[in-house]
Order: sequence, then C-alpha cells, then structure tokens
Amino acid sequence: MTKQKMFGTDGVRAQVGAEPMTPQTIMRLAHAAGHLLSRRHSGRKPRPVVAVGTDTRGSAPMFEAALQAGFSAAGVDTVMCGELPTPGVAYVTRMRGYQAGVVVSASHNPFDDNGIKFFSSTGDKLPDDLEAEIERAMDQPMVCKPSSQLGRVSHLPEAADLYIEFCRQALPRGVHLRGMKVVVDAAHGACHRIAPAVFRQLGAHVVAVGVSPDGQNINDRVGATAPKHLSRAVQTHHADLGVALDGDGDRLVVVDAQGRIYGGDELLYVLAVDGQINDGLQGGVVGTVMSNQGLELALIRRGLDFARSAVGDRHVLDLLRQRGWRLGGEGSGHLIGLDWHSTGDGVMSALRVVAAMKRSRCSLAQLCADLNMNAQCLVNVPLPAGAPMVDGAWMSSFQQRAEQALGGDGRVLLRASGTEPVVRVLVECSTAARAQQMANRFADEVSRSLAPPVARQAAVA
Repeated sequence: MTKQKMFGTDGVRAQVGAEPMTPQTIMRLAHAAGHLLSRRHSGRKPRPVVAVGTDTRGSAPMFEAALQAGFSAAGVDTVMCGELPTPGVAYVTRMRGYQAGVVVSASHNPFDDNGIKFFSSTGDKLPDDLEAEIERAMDQPMVCKPSSQLGRVSHLPEAADLYIEFCRQALPRGVHLRGMKVVVDAAHGACHRIAPAVFRQLGAHVVAVGVSPDGQNINDRVGATAPKHLSRAVQTHHADLGVALDGDGDRLVVVDAQGRIYGGDELLYVLAVDGQINDGLQGGVVGTVMSNQGLELALIRRGLDFARSAVGDRHVLDLLRQRGWRLGGEGSGHLIGLDWHSTGDGVMSALRVVAAMKRSRCSLAQLCADLNMNAQCLVNVPLPAGAPMVDGAWMSSFQQRAEQALGGDGRVLLRASGTEPVVRVLVECSTAARAQQMANRFADEVSRSLAPPVARQAAVA
C-alpha cells in the first residue's frame, strides 16, 4: 500500500467537507500554486493572472472564494468566469494569455462532491511533476504578500459567449445543422446555457433537457452518466439525435433516432473514420487501458494504429503528443481532437460526430457497422474508509493470474481509481454472461485480499 496523493487522475476531488475539499485546504492549494506561478512569472503584466470557472454545484461559490483568497495572498490576479465548462476555461485561458486556468468541478460525480482542475497557459492539464511540486509547496507556511502586492480580482462576463463562438468553429466548412432536431442534455451542469445555444446558433431545432440546475441536481439521473434519460427524450420528441454531456462538459454520449446509445469507444471510431476519409488523419488513435478491444481491432483493419495510455484524458493527450497523433479518447466519452481543441470537449466532439454523419450521409448505426464490440463488465470494489491505494505490483501480479484463469478469451484489467476510493475490475470477453461471471469472481478475490467483504457496484456493457 502507498500513500494517496492529493492529485488524482483528473485533479483534486473529494466529498465536500472531507480532505482535501475543505475551504482551508483549497485556499492553501491556490496559495501554493500561486506561489509557483509568481516565482516563474516573467510576463509584461506585474502579476500572473489565473482564470477561474465553475460548474453548478452549490459548493462552488465557497471554493471560488477560497481560490480567490489563496491566489490573492500569493500575489496572483484572478479573473472570475462564472459558470463555464472545463474546456471553456481551457480555451479562455489560452485565448486571453493567462498564466493558468482553474475549474471548480467534480465532473460526473454527484453534487456533494467537488474538485479542482488546473490548466496551463496553453490550455493543457498539468503534468504529474508540476502537480507534485504544488503538493510539496503546500508543506511550506502560507505567507501573505503585503497589501500593495496582493492579487486583484476581476470578472469576465463574456466568457460564455467567447466559448460559444469557439465551439461553433468545430463544425467543418460547408456542414450545417439546419433541419435537424437535436435533444441536448446538459446534466444540469456547466453547459446548461452554452450547449443549447451552440446547436441553435448552428441551425438545429433544439429540445433542451437537464438545463435547470438548482445546486444539487447536477448529474442526477441525467447527462452522460445516465443516457437512458436521453434515449427516452429522443424517442418522445421524435428527434434525429441526442447529445448528453456531463456536469463539466468534457464527456459526451450520443443517442440516435432509434434511441440506441453510443459511448466513447464507438464515437471515437466514428471520428477516426471520418478523419481518415475527410481530413487526412495520419498515424493512429490513442485510447486507454479501458478501451474495448473491438475498437482496437476495427481501427487496425482500417490501417490505423492504436495505442493505449493510462486512464485519464491528460494521459491520452500526453501519448498523442508523444506519437504526433491528433485523435484520442476514453470509453467514458472524453474525446480529444487536437485539430479543434487542446483538451476533451463534449460540445465540440458532438459537432464533429454530426459532421461525420453529414459528410458520409450515413446514420450512426451505419458508421459503426464494422465495429464489433466485446462484452465488458466493470465491477468496483470499494476500499475501506481512509485506506491507502493498492500497491501496483500486487495489482499486476493479480491481473496476470486472472488473465490465465480467463484462458485467452479477452482480457482483464485491474486498476485503482484516480477519482474514487475503489479498485476497478474490468473483464472483457466474447459474451456478456461470461464477462459478468468472471468479473464477479475476480472482484470477490480482490475484496477478500483487501478487506472484509463489502458491497460493490457492477455495470455490464
């Protein structure tokens, strides 16, 4: 067992009021990050500038204030962008030349969680070594700058409009949405105004759902984590397409006119084929260790290489840049197209999926006809409260034994979550029944090895 770091797969995340998601710790986090920014600052402005955006959680204002206080004490200016999705903060940061961007969001998690994500001046997630440096800086005393050197606060009320205009550019020249009826599910999150506006401005007739945030209903039975809600809405409204985002707007799930749900692996295939045919996509595509083998085999059949990164869109992006490739994503719906943004963007990815349909004159079902997905079963084995994360060597040894037991029919993946206190057991093979049977068996063994038996959650795909 090893000590759990503050930064996980996608920034800092926990239940509100539990460490590290307390106002005191987030203030210290901002001060530490601000101290490093100030030390490295060499721009024309006297102080570094950080953009701050949030989703719709009721705890967001508290953490906004904590960030503002910490940055100000470190001599860093903050530009408050209000409710703005994660990719919107990345864009505004890069476009305005700010030194960093910060998002207050727990993404797809329920409302009583919250989190902090950092972006660099180029709109990229921070690398591991810089996150580690921020954590080390938090061990130092928090020293407030003199009054004359404190960071100042300003607001950017046009942030959402700037991002809407940016999203519109994702639709290729000559492609329009006129005549399309689209259901847009914003998960009562940061895209509740932005996503419907983008589709309307591009000509679609929009039915908006999940657009009434109350501080507690974010991701609650709506959005990308609950796509059956979108499927029903598409069929009820006789729509051509449905688009579901998560609470911070960086995940995408799509539903076709028949109510069929398309997840990240299928959408990544659609984007790859469209890019290969229409945009000269070269090299290959990056997925993760969780990506379905069916996706990998289908891409190889089309002459596209496939590489797997660790889980997390930041790791997908790192591998894309190492390989010099342009397209990657996760089965959860984080899709990255470096031709249109520097980070995962649900709205822009949705527009590119629509473009693939328009340019090919095919339905999603037709575009995915050559994609034969394996059955997957994912079982989450909770760790006891306060327990450290599982040792990587132990997991690797267990995974090898599990794959031997599977007998060559598919694959097994065992990994500790970077966002939740669980160990994820993924089994992928030819049939759903066998995938579920073997996943439950391996999860039982993991549970017995780690702690007394506990309840677990299973999901079969």
